[in-house]
Amino acid sequence: MDRDNPDSFLLRNPNPIQVADRRSSFLQKIGSFQIGVEELIQLICALSTVRAVASTEQDVAGFDEMAAGTKRKYYMLGGKGGVGKTSCAASLAVKFANNGHPTIVVSTDPAHSLSDSFAQDLSGGTLMPVDGLDGPLFALEINPEKAREEFRSANKTSGSSGVKDFMDSMGLGMLVEQLGELKLGELLDTPPPGLDEAIAISKVMQFVEAPEYNSFSRIVFDTAPTGHTLRLLSLPDFLDASIGKILKLREKISSATSAIKSVFGQEEPKQDAADKLKQLRERMIKVRELFRDTESTEFVIVTIPTVMAVSESSRLRASLKKENVPVKRLVVNQVLPPSAVDCKFCAMKRKDQMRALEMIYNDPELLGLKLIQAPLVDVEIRGVPALRFMGDIVWK
Repeated sequence: MDRDNPDSFLLRNPNPIQVADRRSSFLQKIGSFQIGVEELIQLICALSTVRAVASTEQDVAGFDEMAAGTKRKYYMLGGKGGVGKTSCAASLAVKFANNGHPTIVVSTDPAHSLSDSFAQDLSGGTLMPVDGLDGPLFALEINPEKAREEFRSANKTSGSSGVKDFMDSMGLGMLVEQLGELKLGELLDTPPPGLDEAIAISKVMQFVEAPEYNSFSRIVFDTAPTGHTLRLLSLPDFLDASIGKILKLREKISSATSAIKSVFGQEEPKQDAADKLKQLRERMIKVRELFRDTESTEFVIVTIPTVMAVSESSRLRASLKKENVPVKRLVVNQVLPPSAVDCKFCAMKRKDQMRALEMIYNDPELLGLKLIQAPLVDVEIRGVPALRFMGDIVWK
């Protein structure tokens, strides 16, 4: 058997989409009595193989497995920009809520579209209830620009104390306190790089620690495009290392000044600030462990069937593996269904999609993931009814 023989290649590489196309062709031949016995046998073998593969994947993971248990679970959906992450995240949150899980869906993408997806204003920076569901669902768009303005305003009006109050609200006030003690206040003049990710991390901390969020059993994150998301996931490591350096620097300064102060009989300063900084470091470690906990956290990669999108998804999977972030599922969105209509554009587009899907089946990074194919639909996915419809198609 060789690649030039489509039936032979199909038996060795049972892509369900290609099988569906071949099945349509075979059915047409059966109708006109043009199919041979050998072709019929090949079709039966291919369909049996696909059913076996699909059955195995379904046993490994499906929505029932995602919804099982009452223990808190976090789902982070991410991938290349423009592939439909928000629709997938919102539809998953709706399905969780309708299946008895009090759910929060959070957008960490600076270019929010969660409000558009739910057809509801969620831009206030606070949890908003989503109407029209069987169970409780709350949504939140983190507003980085508003946070930047608050940061600048706090710095202008109250100097370092204003900045500290602002960072206190994010759970990072002790970091400012230490920078102030080390006379590094100039670092606080402008919002630091990665503030978007820091705010997202602070929200994760709140969900983990604040008692008012204990009743929510599912939290879904609609993340920013790949680069932002990788920075978000690596931020706990970065802060852990940075805090460690600050603590070492503080110890050096303290040891250098303690000898001088002891000569003049001055008392040693209290260690409250250092203790708080160590507490922050412990919280960062807790968040880092949460991201890597295979029992409570899962990253779902969303892509579309194009060569560029699949290639980026492969790189994202490799990066997530390097960060030890658990990944089980790959959602391929906007897949064209087999069509009997004579449409040359559709045929060419579908041919390109088949090439991209074949890449997934042969990619070493993506091969082991549960493949979920979401069809391209002829309606806009906007509002709870449309999201419910999409959820029933995608999250089976």
